[in-house]
Amino acid sequence: MIKILRAVSISAALVLVLSGCQALLPQAAAPGPSPIKDSSIAADYEPFYTQSVGWRACGQDRVYCAKIEVPANWEEPNGERLKIALAYRKADNLSPIGSIIFNPGGPGASGVSWLTDSAEQLGTKDLRANFNMVGFDPRGVGQSEPKVKCLDTKDTTEFLYGDSDYALGSADDIADTRKNIKKFIDACVQNTGPNIGLIDTVSTARDLDVIRSLFGESQINYLGYSYGTFIGATYAELFADRVGRMVLDGAINPLVSEDDQNLAQLIGFDQALKNYLTDCLANSDCPFSGSLTNAQKQISKLLLSIEAKSLPAESQRRLTIWAAITGIIMPLYSATYWPALSQAFDEALNGNGSTLLALADAYNDRNEDGTFASNTLEANVAVSCLDGRQPADSKSIASQNARVLKASPTLGRYWQFGALTCEQWPYPVSKSPNTYRAAGSKPILVIGTTGDPATPYSQAVQLANDVLENGHMITYNGEGHTAYGLSSKCINKVVDDYFILGTVPGKDPDCS
Repeated sequence: MIKILRAVSISAALVLVLSGCQALLPQAAAPGPSPIKDSSIAADYEPFYTQSVGWRACGQDRVYCAKIEVPANWEEPNGERLKIALAYRKADNLSPIGSIIFNPGGPGASGVSWLTDSAEQLGTKDLRANFNMVGFDPRGVGQSEPKVKCLDTKDTTEFLYGDSDYALGSADDIADTRKNIKKFIDACVQNTGPNIGLIDTVSTARDLDVIRSLFGESQINYLGYSYGTFIGATYAELFADRVGRMVLDGAINPLVSEDDQNLAQLIGFDQALKNYLTDCLANSDCPFSGSLTNAQKQISKLLLSIEAKSLPAESQRRLTIWAAITGIIMPLYSATYWPALSQAFDEALNGNGSTLLALADAYNDRNEDGTFASNTLEANVAVSCLDGRQPADSKSIASQNARVLKASPTLGRYWQFGALTCEQWPYPVSKSPNTYRAAGSKPILVIGTTGDPATPYSQAVQLANDVLENGHMITYNGEGHTAYGLSSKCINKVVDDYFILGTVPGKDPDCS
């Protein structure tokens, strides 16, 4: 069966942390920020912007959690409401500059879990000293309504890790894929309810404006990673005059079509795999030998063998081809994971799929007991299918398949038929802005990493230079997905100076 292979754009620093998220344990009530009054807010929406928030201590020290209400349908402010989960970490300084709202990516990553589990790893020490850091679970995600629920644990495992009875790409395989995707979608609709059709990114951006107000900010300070840059760019277009200081790291160009996004990610991961192999071949303990081309052929041969027969792994599990592909993708998000990928390849070439399977588990948020720690998969599909779809007619699919096969001789075979994921989604694509210029906004920093596999560097350049009216490009020359808060002192200083001092670089600092 051709599985859903959607390159979930989660900051690489978060991938492993999110797999250990725990439920919030509310403690004593605590005071929090006060909403700001804004005469420009229409009367029907004003109750959302000024609602009282019941903050409670939760998770780590200085972290507080709450839930707020927003309209389920922003076109019907007097209709049904949704509860959105929030968390914030109080700034270390007694008189902070303000609050920064952040989103870690996805679609489907939880900002609440990030703060309650790993608040001290967000941004830099200087940023946390000067700002309250605010996380939220976008509608459909984590603890926010309507939490997207689809298959049970057993069927989710089969959906992600199952093997196929048919040759990959055959008519029977495609028919089986459509049947299994329909089973997944039907379960999503049945177990989540009709509000699953209202969890698009534009609606999330409108929720974000409520959060801004509830933290007493007349203009938003925002830090978005990966898919979070899409939320940020959407917010900036809808509320350009409410943009304060905004950083979009691992940026997506929202004007790129679904077909082209799919192809761009394949090219990105293909290049990351080449970069990994080049580094690996320079070391004596590399599981591959010869030239780069020869190493790629060895991987292709390995994958074809796993297609034919899955590999045994620990706990009497087996590594199927789709788990193997996921296990390869996960460590390509960051060069720090490359040693684990070498170990995984070495084992697999010797008939053991354990480490590749463990890497796939980390990517899929699968716990040791077989349950899943988050609804990232479910929310990712639901949000993505509302935001846009690839053409799913046979001619378009054939054309896209030809493009991906040409783009990557190693991974392209497993990137085919991407349009099937959303083909049967029962809700229409949501209306999105025609432009993302954010005309009249204050300066917006856009960070792109040259070796980013999930959100290609070229899209950051496009967003900063061609799409946004007031975008400012910040380049990180390196590997991995997103840059701020990680190893680059240059990137960290640029972003900290911008948020804390309001300093906008006169030119791209070209960091390394």
